[in-house]
Amino acid sequence: MAVGYVLINVKPGEEFSVYEQVKDMDYVVDATILFGDYDIIIKLSASDLSIIAKTVVDTIRQLPGITDTKTLAGADV
Repeated sequence: MAVGYVLINVKPGEEFSVYEQVKDMDYVVDATILFGDYDIIIKLSASDLSIIAKTVVDTIRQLPGITDTKTLAGADV
């Protein structure tokens, strides 16, 4: 099982709108609005890291209001 975290920045005032769109997406298991350097963090879980990458590039980054993302891949140790 692959796990990834996506840190998201959005346009001012768009935090809740983007949160509402991402929290119920396929592969998203948790989403939280943040205060600080990033506006939202989401946790994704899928059978393969390529599914997470495709979800971030093709779906999440395309949402209106998102200005920047940083994706972190979980490691199996």
